[in-house]
Amino acid sequence: MRNTIFFGGTNKERLVSVASAQALCEALPDADLWFWDIADTVHEVKQAALLGHQRPFEDEFKPESRGVPLAQALDRAKAESRVLVLGLHGGRAENGELQVMCEIRGIPFTGSGAASSHLAFDKSAAKRFAAIGGVASPSGIDLDNLDEAFAEYGKLIAKPVKDGSSYGLIYVVAKQDLVAVRNAAKTEEYLIEPFISGTEATCGVLEQSDGKMFSLPPIEIVAAEGRFDYTAKYLLKSTQEICPGRFTPEVTAQLQDLAVKAHRALSCSGYTRSDFIISEKGPIYLETNTLPGLTKASLIPKMLKAQGIEFTDFLHDQIALAVKRTQK
Repeated sequence: MRNTIFFGGTNKERLVSVASAQALCEALPDADLWFWDIADTVHEVKQAALLGHQRPFEDEFKPESRGVPLAQALDRAKAESRVLVLGLHGGRAENGELQVMCEIRGIPFTGSGAASSHLAFDKSAAKRFAAIGGVASPSGIDLDNLDEAFAEYGKLIAKPVKDGSSYGLIYVVAKQDLVAVRNAAKTEEYLIEPFISGTEATCGVLEQSDGKMFSLPPIEIVAAEGRFDYTAKYLLKSTQEICPGRFTPEVTAQLQDLAVKAHRALSCSGYTRSDFIISEKGPIYLETNTLPGLTKASLIPKMLKAQGIEFTDFLHDQIALAVKRTQK
């Protein structure tokens, strides 16, 4: 089968996707490169064009070749026995839409399937299912009760229900921030929660082609200026991502156990990354990412390195898992 790195997308996370594709391309130099453009067309890309693209987190990638509609590209992927290595993040790439288009064609792809992708992408639904699986998370706040909640808790956090890479994240620390939340909620659904003080942490789960599944070493995040938003994640060098995190053995074990429970509760496969806050009462679950970043600055590659797993070996095994899953 032909390995094809699929990257880009039609949503805001397409910039992160290009950076992930650059890392994937270096690890899988013989793979073909397909770019999903914002115009919903798919373009073949040369390696030099991708690797030569500077400032991927800030500047749009522009394909030089003519594209074809997404469905036509996927039909070709099926006809040519391709495996799609997904360097995509967010939107239709992570909410299950692309996955179901692949599944109905029998195209192998890395990451979770359509149903689990759709469930995990909805932060509110993911919290409900994770809770059933024994993973505690903050209580949600209704938009109509925003003023009362702010008066009660003094600090809130609001984030799009269906978005990633910390796009649209709003820290509610003053009354004018309440206006920002209401304005943002006019255009997309928002999840509002009490702000929980504590250390930010994230923990990956890896499923391998031999059937083994285990958690990776969790990461401690010390955000620049105290906020782990898009800028802190990808643009500020002052953000610290410490792997393994400086947690007690008990907290480390809790994070790893909860990450696996969330992965299972959402019926995920391949690999995921779940985010937590280490509060005074222990780890509190925030969300699960089914296509977390794979850039050189991303967290999953750091966890793999700490676990002693080479990035290239990880990718080859994920490809084998994707093929195995499609053949069932």
